[in-house]
Amino acid sequence: MSYFIDRRPNARHKSEVNRQRFLDRYRTHIKRSVEEAVNRRSITDMERGEKVSIPARDISEPVFQHGPGGRRNVVSPGNKEFVEGDRLKRPSGGGGGGGSGEGGASNQGEGMDEFAFSLSREEFLDFVFDGLELPHLERKQHKDLEEVRPVRAGLTREGVPARINIVRSMREAQARRIAMRAPLRRALRAAEQALATEERKDPVLRNPARIQELKAEIERLEQRIEAVPFIDTFDLRYNNLIDQPQPSNKAVMFCVMDVSGSMTQAHKDIAKRFFLLLYLFLERNYEKVELVFVRHHTAAKEVDEEEFFYSRETGGTIVSSALTLVDEIIRARYPANQWNLYVAQASDGDNWDDDSTTCRQLLVKSLMPRLQYFTYVEITPHAHQALWEEYESVQASFPERFAMRQIVEGGDIYPVFRELFRRRATQ
Repeated sequence: MSYFIDRRPNARHKSEVNRQRFLDRYRTHIKRSVEEAVNRRSITDMERGEKVSIPARDISEPVFQHGPGGRRNVVSPGNKEFVEGDRLKRPSGGGGGGGSGEGGASNQGEGMDEFAFSLSREEFLDFVFDGLELPHLERKQHKDLEEVRPVRAGLTREGVPARINIVRSMREAQARRIAMRAPLRRALRAAEQALATEERKDPVLRNPARIQELKAEIERLEQRIEAVPFIDTFDLRYNNLIDQPQPSNKAVMFCVMDVSGSMTQAHKDIAKRFFLLLYLFLERNYEKVELVFVRHHTAAKEVDEEEFFYSRETGGTIVSSALTLVDEIIRARYPANQWNLYVAQASDGDNWDDDSTTCRQLLVKSLMPRLQYFTYVEITPHAHQALWEEYESVQASFPERFAMRQIVEGGDIYPVFRELFRRRATQ
């Protein structure tokens, strides 16, 4: 009898492999449910797990069952009311169908049973950010290279067992055995030839003492050959690894949000949800991406994450103040030849009279030549204003690195986010 002991870390009846197969198989249904969940969630519960329902008819599979087989004799109990050949009447009851249930029957519609299960936080975020990436991410040279990668640099006689080079060690052992045994084998062959010559002599001329001496020498040589070890610590060779500085793919994302009086609280909540999606995406997929949060009304200010998402401010609107601050921060801390630079801006499109022209000039002459990607999201249900028109000219000059979309309501956030950061096939 064989016993199988399951020591997997998963709980009983929860195989991780089978769960991943299930998630891959019904990816379309799950992604639809995830998209609906993102659209209806608030800022505070954006990253928790989700309960997903799939129509049961979509997961039904044929099942093989063992039948009774063979011929059987069954004895069933009889009764006093019916005999063979009787016809049974339909049960009486309310409803148009004659059943016992309440309400009337319908000749339309189809019932649907659902299979419900829960996605963990990690699984939920995997589906949320599936197929997304930072566009045009490049490796940059950095003066103070902190990123290193171990590379092969020949062999060494000292090292840890995990780095042992088996092939080279066996080759060294073989060479050592050949070198150490070669003189012994030559001496052994000479002794064996001398013994054979001595034994072929006439018994009268044969020297018994010499024969015994040669046999003893042969035995000694054979023992010495056998004593040569198969492998010795002298033979061991280890792969030598050295840390080689590598070009870095460091990136910085500037999150620019309009908090002026023209932005209603609903608009600000939409902008915060968009930036929270962006924050979770960068935090989850990129270890070396820094975030810079900039809020602006008539004046721009660099703030921390807490103040960016939860602080309340109001005032007039001068968008160029935020772009000017971003330009100053880049010049002071993030040189373009060492960093991948990204900017995401959210606004309602309202701006001070002639400031939109200043924004266009800042982008075309200073920012866009250094940026990898610029995304502008306008949160308004109304017609576009001067800022949108000026940004359209910027997009015409930089079609691959400048993207702009409009968000009317909360349900537009996730589709717009996926469109802005979808994986490009040409990259």
